[in-house]
Amino acid sequence: MAANMAVVRVEGVTKRYRNVTALDGVSLEIEAGDFYGFFGPNGAGKTTLLKILTGQLRPTSGLVDVLGIDVAREPLKVKAVVGIVPEVESPPSYLTAFEYLYFVSRVRKIDDANGRVKRWIDFFDLEDSRGTLCKDLSKGNRQKLMIASALIHEPRLLFLDEPFINLDPVFQRKLKDHLSEYSRGGGTVFMCSHLLQIAEKLCDRVAVINKGRLIAKGSLAQVRGSSPDLEQAFLHLVEGDG
Repeated sequence: MAANMAVVRVEGVTKRYRNVTALDGVSLEIEAGDFYGFFGPNGAGKTTLLKILTGQLRPTSGLVDVLGIDVAREPLKVKAVVGIVPEVESPPSYLTAFEYLYFVSRVRKIDDANGRVKRWIDFFDLEDSRGTLCKDLSKGNRQKLMIASALIHEPRLLFLDEPFINLDPVFQRKLKDHLSEYSRGGGTVFMCSHLLQIAEKLCDRVAVINKGRLIAKGSLAQVRGSSPDLEQAFLHLVEGDG
C-alpha cells in the first residue's frame, strides 16, 4: 500500500447515547506508516472512537473506513485483519497464558502457532507463567498477553488503548522499541494514551479530543506549537476549550 494512502478514514462521526453525545462530528485520516496518537481527558470520547473503528460500536452517523472496509457494514472483517489492545486487560480467566495465545493463533489461522506463541512468550518473559491461569496472573502479565494477542498475527494496523498501563519501565521500553520498529517497517498504529511522555517519543501525528469534539490535529510539531512538550500543549488545549 502506498505510504500516502489513508488506511483509516473517519468522516463526521457522531455517537449519541440518549441525551449524551459521546462523539460530535469527528473527522480524521490516518495514512499507512503513521504512528497516530489520540489524546483527551477521561470521558472525552477516545475509547468510544476506538470501539467504533474496530467494529465494537456502531456510530449514530458518519462514515468509518478501515483498510478499505466499511466498518459499520462489515465489523467482523475489520476485526479479522487488525490488532486490538483494549482498555482493560481481559484474557479468558480459565485458560492458561499459553492456551490463550495458542487459541488466538488458531483462530487467526497462523500456520506455525507453537512457534509464534513461543516468540511472544519469550518477548514478554512469560515462560514461568505459561501454565498459569489468566485469572491468576498479575495485571502486568495480563496486559502483556493482550498485547501479544494483538501482535501475534502480524497485522499491518494496530489499535491500542493505553497499551503501556500496568507495564513496568523495562517492558514499557521494550514495547516502545518494538512499536517504533513496527512503524518504521510500514505498520500503522492508532494509540490512545494518557502517558504523554512516552507518546511524544513515538507519535508523528496526533489529535486531541475534548467533550466529544476534536480540538486539535496534525503533526506532533503542529499540535505542540510553542509549548515545550506535548503534555503542556495538551493541558493548554484542554483548559482553553472551556
